[in-house]
Amino acid sequence: MANKQSLFKGLKDTIPLAFKIVYLSNPVLYIGISASVFAIFWAFFNIFDQLLFFSPILYFYIPDDAQIGFVITTMSAALLGIVVSMNVYVIRNAKIRLDKSLLSGSVLGIASSACASCSSIGFLIISTFGGAGIIATGFLTNYQIPLRLLSVGVLVWALYVVHNRITKSCMVNQYDNNKEKINKMK
Repeated sequence: MANKQSLFKGLKDTIPLAFKIVYLSNPVLYIGISASVFAIFWAFFNIFDQLLFFSPILYFYIPDDAQIGFVITTMSAALLGIVVSMNVYVIRNAKIRLDKSLLSGSVLGIASSACASCSSIGFLIISTFGGAGIIATGFLTNYQIPLRLLSVGVLVWALYVVHNRITKSCMVNQYDNNKEKINKMK
């Protein structure tokens, strides 16, 4: 019990530190990345869930049965924006090779949250496979919300992994040095 409390206390202290390190190092760049990834995937998810329409006029409508899915996809898009911007920070500042960074949980989170099977386009693609497509479509229709919750869980895990990369590496020392330089300039 004490271990869990110390773990959560440590996370409570280090997660805001990771956000400060990333978003205060270059606010325009990293907030811009987060906002643009969020906007792109939010529109993407809502277009394929048939909540956002562009023709003949811009129209957005959330029926009662799609409210939970809308909230979950909005959370996925927001988490996706945060994870992508934090990974860009890690890639730019850790001097690691691109192939190592692709093994992080971020790619898995991006793939699972943006999976075509969680939207109407997935049903279109799967339906081209005949009888197996019918079975898969039935499965995905019945378990769409749990699959989206699973993708949110994967994105939270990816956020935790990138948080560890930032706070448990030499980047914290680099952040402290930059902070001292900024304070000296003031």
